[in-house]
Amino acid sequence: MKIGNLLLANNVCLAPMAGITDLVFRTMARNFGCELCFTEMVSANGLIRNAKKTYRYLESSDADRPLGVQIFGADPGILAEAVRIVTEGGADSIDINMGCPVTKVLKTGSGGALMKDPLRVARIVREVRKATHLPLTIKIRAGWKRHGINAIDIAVIAEECGADAVIIHPRTVEQGFSGFADWDLIAGVKKRVVVPVIGNGDVRGPQDAKRMLDSTGCDGVMIGRAALGNPWIFGQTVTYLKKAGPIQAPTLCEREQVLRNHLMMNVQHYGSGVGLKTFRKHMLWYTKGLRGGSHFRQKLTKIHGSAELIEAVHHYFTSLETQEDQEM
Repeated sequence: MKIGNLLLANNVCLAPMAGITDLVFRTMARNFGCELCFTEMVSANGLIRNAKKTYRYLESSDADRPLGVQIFGADPGILAEAVRIVTEGGADSIDINMGCPVTKVLKTGSGGALMKDPLRVARIVREVRKATHLPLTIKIRAGWKRHGINAIDIAVIAEECGADAVIIHPRTVEQGFSGFADWDLIAGVKKRVVVPVIGNGDVRGPQDAKRMLDSTGCDGVMIGRAALGNPWIFGQTVTYLKKAGPIQAPTLCEREQVLRNHLMMNVQHYGSGVGLKTFRKHMLWYTKGLRGGSHFRQKLTKIHGSAELIEAVHHYFTSLETQEDQEM
């Protein structure tokens, strides 16, 4: 897949997710074959104000490539200036968030609120296009609400104003993450624009990715929530799409190793205190659906050191492996 002048080795991408897709998470995704990864959404206003917290979202590494930086905002001029900053900082592509359904973002006229204002979308894409030579994408929703589906119109406007690709999550802003993603709308967008279209929403495994590509004609798939506690979904999906072999589910031993690696990277990056605190949500995702997972997670609330946590994780997975052996 090619977006602007950015040639990608495969067409499987990691979605930008607030509070999740930091450098550590992106590294995990890349370790399993994800090509294009996106940062958490970054505030254009925060970049202009030189806010320390905002710049933390841009932390990267030489191996964290190709990197897409997602920016949100409502003012075309401020967005353009923010994009100049990010371009100079070494990003590989820029994405403008036009679909976030979170209330505090919508109140600023940003994110999904832009789906109600096609003229502003046009001004934003034009100004941002002038501000960077990097590949430029927009990430949109189906529309503001069910009776206002306008993703095709927004996609056409964006292409005319200089966007290099359109990423669409075909739920409405009003839906949030409830209900189902209308993949027919992805197909509708693909029929109307020449630039690549990347589909997002309800891709829970390799088979879903192939079904989306086949049924909509889209050029790539973006995986978000299905990657939580499940980074191997990227390798599984790339392999499945290339027909390079059967889907290999991770063993308990592999699950433990990946969890431990993720934990240690998090602690190394953030320090012990913050690293452990921010990893708790990942622990929930990694152990979701496993036998005794709920009880195990309750025990973790009393653990405050990384060495103790790793020992507890090893004990838990060893007990699962023992039970598995006894049942064979």
